[in-house]
Amino acid sequence: MPEPQSSAAASGGNGRLRNAFGGVLCAFTLLLIGVLAFSIRLFSVIKYESVIHEFDPYFNYRVTQFLSKNGIYEFWNWFDDRTWYPLGRVIGGTVYPGLTLTAGTIWWLLNSLNIPLSVETVCVFTAPIFSANASWATYLLTKEAKGSGAGLMAAAILAMVPSYISRSVAGSYDNEAVAIFALIFTFYLYIKTLNTGSLFYATLNALSYFYMVCSWGGYTFIINLIPMHVLLCIVTGRYSSRLYIAYAPLVVLGTLLAALVPVVGFNAVLTSEHFASFLVFIILHVVALVYYIKGLLTPRLFKVAMTFVVTVGLAVCFAVAAILIALVASSPTKGWSGRSLSLLDPTYASKYIPIIASVSEHQPPTWPSYFMDINVLAFLVPAGIISCFLPLSDASSFLVLYLVTSVYFSGVMVRLMLVLAPAACILSGIALSEAFGVLTRSMKFQRPTSDDGSSTAGHGSSNTPANSEAVSKEKPSKKNRKKDKDSEGSSPVDPRTEEKLLVLPCGPSAVGIMLLIILSGFYVVHCVWAAAEAYSAPSIVLTSRSHDGLHVFDDFREAYGWLRHNTDVDDKVASWWDYGYQTTAMANRTVIVDNNTWNNTHIATVGTAMASPEKAAWEILNSLDVKYVLVVFGGLIGYPSDDINKFLWMVRIGGGVFPHIKEADYLRDGNYRVDSHGTPTMLNSLMYKLCYYRFVETDGKGFDRVRRYEIGKKHFKLTHFEEVFTTHHWMVRIYKLKPQKNRVRGKLKLKSSSKTSYVRKTAGKKSPWQ
Repeated sequence: MPEPQSSAAASGGNGRLRNAFGGVLCAFTLLLIGVLAFSIRLFSVIKYESVIHEFDPYFNYRVTQFLSKNGIYEFWNWFDDRTWYPLGRVIGGTVYPGLTLTAGTIWWLLNSLNIPLSVETVCVFTAPIFSANASWATYLLTKEAKGSGAGLMAAAILAMVPSYISRSVAGSYDNEAVAIFALIFTFYLYIKTLNTGSLFYATLNALSYFYMVCSWGGYTFIINLIPMHVLLCIVTGRYSSRLYIAYAPLVVLGTLLAALVPVVGFNAVLTSEHFASFLVFIILHVVALVYYIKGLLTPRLFKVAMTFVVTVGLAVCFAVAAILIALVASSPTKGWSGRSLSLLDPTYASKYIPIIASVSEHQPPTWPSYFMDINVLAFLVPAGIISCFLPLSDASSFLVLYLVTSVYFSGVMVRLMLVLAPAACILSGIALSEAFGVLTRSMKFQRPTSDDGSSTAGHGSSNTPANSEAVSKEKPSKKNRKKDKDSEGSSPVDPRTEEKLLVLPCGPSAVGIMLLIILSGFYVVHCVWAAAEAYSAPSIVLTSRSHDGLHVFDDFREAYGWLRHNTDVDDKVASWWDYGYQTTAMANRTVIVDNNTWNNTHIATVGTAMASPEKAAWEILNSLDVKYVLVVFGGLIGYPSDDINKFLWMVRIGGGVFPHIKEADYLRDGNYRVDSHGTPTMLNSLMYKLCYYRFVETDGKGFDRVRRYEIGKKHFKLTHFEEVFTTHHWMVRIYKLKPQKNRVRGKLKLKSSSKTSYVRKTAGKKSPWQ
């Protein structure tokens, strides 16, 4: 008897040792995945320098600078008079503070530890740090659904996916840098609570949701997706107390915390984006009440009670629905924000809100963009969906629902490819893990056998020949035979039965493993290329390659540096809203509009000025106390994202407020042209003149390398504006408004004697414009 106990103890010790080794190996793998996620996003710093990218990050960087210098109380009460002149902007009440508070806290902790990093350095590396956190959160979420193997695979895929790299590369200091981590971590805590029924995880889930609300406006995706999953569980008969614990605290505590964020406030309970969560909250309580009553009453009494509950419930639902309908009907947009309506109706923005439709990242994606951003994951996702149904659990059904909704929203707006990326990585990780598991098990259980038919490993090798001979001589009774059959049926899995189920031969299994490894290799190569070439170049510094080497275009910083050193501190600069954040942060000058786009009338005024003739444009800009006008022009070097290509959006936005601006006046036979076939309205607009002034001097022809033809009006002069600075590659051009007195040229010629006498009478008076 001691021998079996000692062997069992030894096998138990081996199992514990194996589990400990597996845990250490898993932790080490996660550490490597975090290092990979961080390092693959450093190409921009290595190739260029440690700078902030894009447009919005410069505002976030400026706000973080203010926070680190003045403290959090000054940040909440900060009124910025350098933006949206003369209106200004209350920063603390109009921003999502999660990114700023996160980076500010990291900077404070590092300086407390005597690590003197600058605010800019912390801002540059915040996104790569949180990309590692997002990978680990992906592991936790996938592990809850399909185990550690699938979790590791999904984390490794997310660490490299190009769609996420585009928003988390070093220097991309935008809200999504921390919001994607918060999104995935909130989903993990929801699934963890759903699997365990722990109120502790439910509280953490509400806090994680609060962090997501602080970080990004995309939190509405969470507060609509989770109710959809709860409703799906109720409809399919999967209600449980764990579902109640996972959802009810999230709605109550999460909504209360969300209302504390100034930019959200009472919108957390008043806007239509949040109504689905409250409706499902009511339905969940009704279902919970029904299950509770069912456990207390007999079936006959339960029917009577159900009739009463249904009657009262319908009355209450009708009353609540009437109140909601009245509230919603009182709003022109039925309680939905413009951005939400543009997601539900893809044509809404182009019809009613051109300012939203004008942003390139708000356009629908093309099919090549899917291959660019998620690559081979598009082919692995269907296999992952099938794996989630084998078997279907609460966690796996949530992953499928997450994927389906994110696919729809990514098809509406290319920016929301970022929401699709984690779902695609999780489903692809599950598919690869299942495929590798099946193929490796097929090879494992098809090992060579000995001559007597037993496996070389020998499951029954512990039996001696005498014992086996004695067993063969003993004839089992029918009762014992039946017990043996029952015990065999109740055993977990017989190796021989499993070997029969896995019918893949060894050769095809090896080929399948090699094909999966090659497919993964192609994915890695594409991700590294995307990180190094496609998404590492900052928009503030442009590069191009030609036969004579690499060319660097640093015109933006050249222009902003000129403004900072050659203009007065109180001077106002007008430009299209795309460049407002950069002008304020890098040139430290007051701007009329910026990337916040909260006041459509103000932006329409600037667009009208750009679309008007020179004299009318001068009057509009002068009324706004503008001293300098900045335009971006790419016709000399072939930069396509210049103001001429954006000009029609200025016309549409301006025409939406000022009806005398009509888009048809700038089109010739429905085509937008700036060559000799351009309309007189187009060729006389301020935008045309500021971009093409003296352009013919560059090559003698005025050939536009973006539009690929010679411009229409080549030789003209400016009467109300004067050129004060043009960058080296003509990308940024800055003009100064001439003062009023310089508009009068030559002597006045008066014909009538009355006019002459009037001039003599007023000759001694000083002009009010002087």
